[in-house]
Formats: sequence, C-alpha cells, structure tokens
Amino acid sequence: MATISPVGAHASSGRDVEKDILQNQPATEVPDDSKTDTDDDSSHVQEGVKRIEAITTVWSKKSLWSTFALLWLVSFVSALLSSIDTALSPYVTSSFSKHGLLAVINIAARVIGGVVTLSLGKLIDIRGRAEGFVGSLLLITVGMIMKATCQNVETYAAAQVFTWVGKVALGFIINVFVADITTLKNRMFIFALNSTPNLATTFAGPKIAELFYQRVNFRWAFGAFTIILLVVCLPVVAILYYHEKKAKQLGVLRPKANRTTIQSILYYISEFDLIGAVLISGGFTLITLPFSLVSSASHSWQSASIIVMIVMGVVGLVAFVIWERYFSRVKFFPFEFLKDRTFLGAVLSHFVVFMTTFVWDAYYSSYLQVVHGLSISISNYVLNAYSLTSYFTGPFIALYIRYTGRVKYPAMAAIPIYLLGTALLIYFRVPSSQVGYLVMCQVLVGFGVGMIGQMAELAAMASVRHQDVAVALAIYGLFGSVGSSVGYAVAGGLWTNILPQKLYEFLPEQNKNMTAAIYGDINKQMAYPIGTPIRDAVIAAYGDVMRKMVIVGSALIPLTIICVLVWKNINVKKLETVEKRARGNVF
Repeated sequence: MATISPVGAHASSGRDVEKDILQNQPATEVPDDSKTDTDDDSSHVQEGVKRIEAITTVWSKKSLWSTFALLWLVSFVSALLSSIDTALSPYVTSSFSKHGLLAVINIAARVIGGVVTLSLGKLIDIRGRAEGFVGSLLLITVGMIMKATCQNVETYAAAQVFTWVGKVALGFIINVFVADITTLKNRMFIFALNSTPNLATTFAGPKIAELFYQRVNFRWAFGAFTIILLVVCLPVVAILYYHEKKAKQLGVLRPKANRTTIQSILYYISEFDLIGAVLISGGFTLITLPFSLVSSASHSWQSASIIVMIVMGVVGLVAFVIWERYFSRVKFFPFEFLKDRTFLGAVLSHFVVFMTTFVWDAYYSSYLQVVHGLSISISNYVLNAYSLTSYFTGPFIALYIRYTGRVKYPAMAAIPIYLLGTALLIYFRVPSSQVGYLVMCQVLVGFGVGMIGQMAELAAMASVRHQDVAVALAIYGLFGSVGSSVGYAVAGGLWTNILPQKLYEFLPEQNKNMTAAIYGDINKQMAYPIGTPIRDAVIAAYGDVMRKMVIVGSALIPLTIICVLVWKNINVKKLETVEKRARGNVF
C-alpha cells in the first residue's frame, strides 16, 4: 500500500495543523468573523464541498486513517444487513402468498433509489456529507422497522423502497466521502477495500438469515441488525462534526448565512428541483411496472390500467425533459455531463451491466432452493459467488489501476469474460445440471462485472472536477438503478407471464387447481420432495422460464462493447494536478 503524502497542511498532529494554517494563510484570506458564505458564493464550489475540503485541511494522518477504518466497519455491517435481507426476501413475500411479486417490489425501489441519489448529491454538496450520512441511516431505520412489523405485502413493498433508498444513499455517501479524501490513482483501491467485508458477509449473511428464520423469525433479524448498523455509524458522524467544528474555530470554514424557516424551505425546494425528481421517478416506475403486473387476474396488455400506466410514464419523462429545459431554475439532471463521451459511455455501460444481470438474477435464489433443493444459506452462497469474485479481485484490479492508470482496455478485456459466464448459464441452468457448474459461471460473471464496474466508475469520476464528483457518482448510480429496474421488469414480465402457465401445463391433471397457491409461495413449492410429480412439475416450470431469462440477458450484453468503445483512452495517473494540494491531507 502506498504511503500518504502529506500535502496542503503538512499535518502530523492537531497542534501542527493549527499552527500551519494560522501562520501560512495569506493575509488576504484571513477570515473575518463578520463575513458569511451566501448561497451565491457557493455557485462554483458549494458549501458541502467547502466543508469537506476544510475538514481535510485540519485533520491529521491519524484522523484520516481512523476514518478509513470506521468506514470499513460501516461497510461491513451494511453488507451483512443487505445479505440477510436478500436471503429472507423470498420468505417474507411468501408469508403473504405473494412470492411472484419479488421483482415488482424491487422495480419501484430501484428507480426511486437511483433518482434520490441525484437529490442526495445536491444535498451533500449544499449542506454537507454528515447530513447526508445521517439522512441515509434514518431511511434504513424506518424501512427496517416497517419490515419487522409489516402485516401485508403492501407495507413490505413500501418498506423495501425506504430500505433500498437508504442503502443506496449510504453507499453513495461513503463513496463520495472516499472520493473527497483520496486521489484518483488511489481511489479505487480504497473503494475495493471497503468492499472486502463482502468476502465475509457472503457466507455469514445467508447463514445468519437461515438461523433467524428457522429458530426465531425474519422480523427479529431486521430489528437486531438495524440497531447494530446505527451503533457502528455513530463514530463516523462524530468525527465529521468534530473536525467541521475545528475548521470553524480555526477560521478555515466560514459560517453560513442565516435564513428563516420559510426561506430555507423555498430554497431547498428550488435547489433539489422536487418537481423534476417526481416526474423522472414516476415516469420510469410507470413504464417498468406493467411488465410484472400484466399477468395478474385484473390486468392484461389490453386493460385500461396497463395502457394508462405506460402512457403516463412516457408523458412523465417527456414532461421532465420539458421542465428541465424551459422552467426549472436549478437543473435536477445536469445534461451537460452527458456531452463528454467518456462519461456517457461509462454510465451507459453501468446501465447495460445492471440490466443484463438482473434479467436472470432476480429469482436465482428461489431457483436454487426449489430446483436443486439447496438450503437458504447454501443457495445464497452459490448466488453470491458472483459478488464474492468481484470483491476478491477488486483490490488487485485497483492496484493495477494505481500503477498503470489505464481503464479503457481492461474494461474491454472483461466484456468477453462476462459474456462467456452468462452464455454458459444457458447450457448449465437446467434442472439436470450440477451446482458446481453454476458456481463456475457465477465466478466468471463476477470477475467480468467487477472489472467493468471499477473501470467505468473511475472513468466517470475522472471526467469531472472534484466539486462535481458527488453529482457524477449520483448520475452513475441513477443509470445503474434504472438498469436494474429494467432488468427486474423484464424478469418479472417473464416470470409472471410464463411460470403460471408452465406450472398449469406440467402439474398432474388432478393438481392443476393448485397452480395459484404453488406459484405464490416458495414454501409450497418445496413442500413436496424432489422426485414426486408435483415437485417435478415445479422444477420443469422453473427450468423453462429461467432458460429464457438467461437467453435474454446474454443477447443484450454486446451493447456493453459499444458503451466502452466510446471512452477516451485516459490515464488517471496523468490527470493528478495541484487539486490534491488544495484539498488538504488526502491519500
């Protein structure tokens, strides 16, 4: 690991920092207590960016490394909670006889989660990183409390939106904060280190979920780990506020201008462009949801409700473009970023990768349990071999970036590996296949996706200034969220339109009246031993629909080649400038 190069405030201790700042600050920049930063002053470098740059100026190496350690711990607990949540989701929906709604529930959550990051990017730039961190914790807490107490699938669906948005926000804040305190060539290395907890949670999460489900219930699992997450996050909040206060005391950070409550409300409504946020999130949600709802008893492609949803979704997106172009004072979506072909290609590659993955991944855990008879923990181990490989290879890929600075050609080299792993699933994802071959495919996919993802994220950040990194990451996340929601929509459409029909077709004549009950509950799908006529019918139906999902996902992967080809052949090592010195003590 590279050593920190003390820059800016050459700090080895808190006292040295104060002495260096007060003695070396030019006279023209000595702060006047009577002065405050107005919102207009933040037009070039917004308040939240100024605050984090002030914090990195007054903290020491010890504070820097302590922050890295605390963020790693937060990432660990957050990943563990996510792993438990994912493993239990099929059983939560099945408890309400709505197992088939897994994809539907995730569509709205993914779209809203992606859209919210744009507002969050503005919030943390205007207000500060700590406020965004606290807000994301609040969303996760509310969502998990709702999950722990839900009595119907509607409440669970709402809880999933809160939880997912909170998780996305928390990961986004951590990434932005890491971007604030690292240079480009070292950034992906810290990103990769913050992903290493997944090497443990991949195995621990499913087993913990299984133990809670078998010995207690899913409600206690959600409650217990939400409390743990809150406890480990408090030190991060404390260290941010402590150094912000210190920066104010030293005069490095000026106090903000005072506004009345009404002025603040009007200001933030304008700054966050709530109308634009509602239009874009509603538009994407209304377009993608019908694919999963169309097969229900009250819906079909000819029904008025489905047609209205699609039309209103298109109208919402068109209205969003018109609003942003002609009426919005502060643009919700910075379209000018998309004029850079590297940035555009990076976010589109993220979109395609997420879309193609979630087409076949949405019901994979259920497939492994029903078709191959695996337990909750073992099925999720197989499922998570994808992410496990990505997290394991992440630090090595990051070291490659650090020493070569290249991002485009490694991404190109990873695409054939991703395509190979997915295409092999067409052959191996059949009931007669051995589970080991499925793990092999997951490893190949995980390596390819991990490399493409790291290169694309760094390419997006390298295309903008430091003060725009938060918004750039938000746009990157939005494209990924919309991509996953499209993948879920396709998966949900295939699942809800094909599986019930195949179940009815394959079930014995005397059991065809059980189609709806079996379709809606994973426990009923596994209630009959493998080898019995009913279980074999379920397995055959699963095999048919899953094969179609993988074919669709594989056919769309070549789009990634086009997305990566348009990148400039940038070298992030050569992009490092005096910006590092201006940002204080960073790695």
